[in-house]
Amino acid sequence: MTTARLPLFPLNSVLFPGLVLPLNVFEERYRAMMRELLKTDDSEPRLFAVVAIRDGREVAATGPGLPDPAALPEPGPAAGFGDDPLRAFHPVGCVADAATVRERADGSFEVLATGTTRVRLLSVDAGGPFLTAEVEEIPEETGEDAGALAEGVLRAFRSYQKRLAGARERTLTTGADLPDDPSVVSYLVAAAAVLDVPVKQRLLEAPDTAARLREELGLLRSETAVIRHLPSLPAVNLTQEPTNPN
Repeated sequence: MTTARLPLFPLNSVLFPGLVLPLNVFEERYRAMMRELLKTDDSEPRLFAVVAIRDGREVAATGPGLPDPAALPEPGPAAGFGDDPLRAFHPVGCVADAATVRERADGSFEVLATGTTRVRLLSVDAGGPFLTAEVEEIPEETGEDAGALAEGVLRAFRSYQKRLAGARERTLTTGADLPDDPSVVSYLVAAAAVLDVPVKQRLLEAPDTAARLREELGLLRSETAVIRHLPSLPAVNLTQEPTNPN
């Protein structure tokens, strides 16, 4: 398998391959990461790894707080992630390509990145100005009956969308707007469905596309049944996560 060492950006959300991730970068450790990425030539991808936080804080404390009001904030790139950052993160993440990195006048950054491939964290290094990780690429296996499962998931997803949008609102997409590649379908639906982080993480870690689609089919049917009894909810953007403050 292919391994690499990449800058590491932990978030309270899950990034999937093919999905767009906007970031509002204001902490110094992540500003340093973006300044390093900007050293890469424009013709080359600016890659970093995104991983969901299992136990820790996305934004480091900047002043005293609970449980000890007199305690000082933790310094360094691993602030908020404990003595062993590797244990603070979910083991599988996603490589992101920062296609757009724009520095603001105050030194913060506006970043637009896209998920590319799944990776497994092997180690985390907190010795520099920002976290880096040794990662191992996880190949995407198709699995059995992925095509048929994708068709079923798309049908269930359309029903789910209608329930989310509400009976008085326009349907979010038509059949022509949705992909037919099973792996793309599986990641798109995983990102667009309103699910908590542990469930999304489980979908990211699925052993193959068919297994992911099979679980999504059950989740969509269950969620649609629940939404049927709730008031209308806002529509979901299918390809872009909400902007993440770091």
